[in-house]
Amino acid sequence: MKEISAPAPEQKEKAKHGEQMFPLQQYITELSDSYPAVTAHWHEEAEFTLIEEGSCVYQAHLQSYPVQPGDLIFLPPMTLHAISSIPGTGMRSETYVFHMNFLGINSADVCAVRYLTPLAKQKLIPPFVIRKDHPAYGEVLSLFHAISQAYETAAPGYELMLKSLFLQLIAVLLPYCTESSSLPQLHTEHAAKLKLVLDYIEHHYAEDLTIEQLAGICYFSEYYFMRFFKKYVGMSCLSYIKNLRLEKAAEQFEQGESSTLSVSLAVGFHNLSYFHREFKKKYGMTPKKFMEDLTVD
Repeated sequence: MKEISAPAPEQKEKAKHGEQMFPLQQYITELSDSYPAVTAHWHEEAEFTLIEEGSCVYQAHLQSYPVQPGDLIFLPPMTLHAISSIPGTGMRSETYVFHMNFLGINSADVCAVRYLTPLAKQKLIPPFVIRKDHPAYGEVLSLFHAISQAYETAAPGYELMLKSLFLQLIAVLLPYCTESSSLPQLHTEHAAKLKLVLDYIEHHYAEDLTIEQLAGICYFSEYYFMRFFKKYVGMSCLSYIKNLRLEKAAEQFEQGESSTLSVSLAVGFHNLSYFHREFKKKYGMTPKKFMEDLTVD
């Protein structure tokens, strides 16, 4: 199967993970000083990850989890999450992103009603990080390796094998799930507010956004909002908007747009020299060189 590098996900991610009949996709994520983070986002799919090399910090439901090689991460659908590298270190991970439809969540049976639906609706909260000292670690790691092998080999019937393995994964984790009511209420409320803000930025990033405007969505003061945003996203709100605009610009170049001025204006940069400078700082090359490299590839 084709290996895909992690996209630059933003907010409510719209990337298509796999195909409608087989909604499962493998991603390889590599963080470094030049690509230090996967910004806060969420999607309708669950994801299952193995940290292969290096270390980083996962943030899930606004809580931080430092992870090391060998650690496993399981995130149910709609979980707000982000990844940030530790300066001077890198990280490589292998992830499987899959829709719960693949496991039969729409079936009117006991498995869907009692287990899959509560997990998808965040009524049941699994352990987000499974480390070597976790009682289920050995089983979960074996399942990950079996999933990876089945996906890579793609032998006849591998889709059935993968479906079976992901159902086994959920069965193994179920005894360690907690009720959603046990989560800190403040974290739940803050996660909901942060999702609203990120979703608004996603739809209005090309406009002149102000801190006052975004703070109003949460009913926070500007001072509290700025601290709140940086605490949970890992960067200031203005830096986040700039980063998103640059990623949107790169997407437009990848889609064939060739006018730097048009792209910069379309994503919200009104100063061309500033756009050039920030684009080069993020991608290590000018927009022109970025487009040239796309042509070569």
